[in-house]
Amino acid sequence: MTRSTTRAGTVAAALSLALALSACERATPGAAAAADRPAASQAMLTAEADWRAERRARLLAEDGWTSLIGLHWVELRAHYLGSDATSGIRLAKGPPKLGLVQRDGERIYFTPERNVAVTLDGAPIKGRAELRDDQADAPSLLGFDDGKGALTVIRRGPRKALRVRHADAATRTGFGSIEYWPVDPGWLVDARFRVHPAGRTIDIASITGGVEAMANPGVVEFEREGETYRLEALDGGEGGLFLILADRTNGHGSYGAGRYLDVAAPDAQGRVSLNFNRAYNPPCAFTAFATCPLPPPENRLGLAVTAGEMAYAAPVN
Repeated sequence: MTRSTTRAGTVAAALSLALALSACERATPGAAAAADRPAASQAMLTAEADWRAERRARLLAEDGWTSLIGLHWVELRAHYLGSDATSGIRLAKGPPKLGLVQRDGERIYFTPERNVAVTLDGAPIKGRAELRDDQADAPSLLGFDDGKGALTVIRRGPRKALRVRHADAATRTGFGSIEYWPVDPGWLVDARFRVHPAGRTIDIASITGGVEAMANPGVVEFEREGETYRLEALDGGEGGLFLILADRTNGHGSYGAGRYLDVAAPDAQGRVSLNFNRAYNPPCAFTAFATCPLPPPENRLGLAVTAGEMAYAAPVN
């Protein structure tokens, strides 16, 4: 358990108080319109504070997004790996010489250096072993640096990369605060899910430049101030939906590349609830080593969603 997880309860209590005061203390886009809406109940403030505390704890976990220290595309048939300047793939942290990464067709193999302690899926290894990517049923996890470091293989279209994490990543140890718009019950919106024909996909671009066809089970429709808006949905797992959206606050209060929203599974009548107070930043708002999917053109809303996470500003050392 990380220190951030154990502090989640304390953070939640502090956030609950801060949320109650924030509407009076912070002037934000859309504040005048929000003033006419009902105030959030204490129960809602507490629920949102708990969600925000859990969100922070996940980001700061040892395997959270803030622990990323590298994203290295496997371009050659062989790369030496380590923190030494002579390494073909240089790690930001870890032993000077970690091992050899080799690509054989679609497969990736790793051979550790002698006298370097490395684990594969928790068990020590000494010889050459295959590293299964994140699309496999059981992706591989390579551990190093006394368990502080972790390496996985990710596949994005035809390309594969090494995603590297470390518990001592500066983005984790020096993480700042996430700012939010004041909790607003007016941004808890009733919507309807309309199913697409089976097998439909939508092209989703990523911040790294690739495009991937993703399952597009349907579209979510909601009304706001007399206008109807639509958001194409992706599969969120376990029957839920995943929305990647852009709105008029992007670059003007919220993260410029858009935000994400998780939605519970629709009920039997196709009804869903959109809690825009929980619109959150993609990982690339916190690290340069993520491969974030970006909002498709269909999901660029012509309104300002003045709710949820604001743009993250890393502390200046």
